[in-house]
Amino acid sequence: MTNDYRQTMKTSSDPRHQKRITILKQLFAHSFHPKQPLDPQTQDILNHLTHIDELISQNASERPLSGIGKVDLAILRLAVYELIEYKKEPPKVIIDEAVELAKEFGGESSSAFINGVLGAILRNQS
Repeated sequence: MTNDYRQTMKTSSDPRHQKRITILKQLFAHSFHPKQPLDPQTQDILNHLTHIDELISQNASERPLSGIGKVDLAILRLAVYELIEYKKEPPKVIIDEAVELAKEFGGESSSAFINGVLGAILRNQS
């Protein structure tokens, strides 16, 4: 990955970053209000939720799903979907973007936790 790519992904106006933020917000809101209208990609994530949550559970063994913060869980669900189902970006880009979202929206330890879980999923899928 070139520095040019990393610099463009970190701008707040990058459309891929903005799309991920929209999906993240919808996944988060869905945990409180499941009947809201959703973007088609967000709906597709929810359609694959059983498989996505299994992978998260298997690779975040120190925390059950119910123990993961709702923002962190939304970020993980989006990133796992992109890694396993959507596959439109290289894994490193997906993980880097998830870590950036965690830094922006998550708690103090969110980025390290998300990086660890996604790294484990990637290693175990190989």
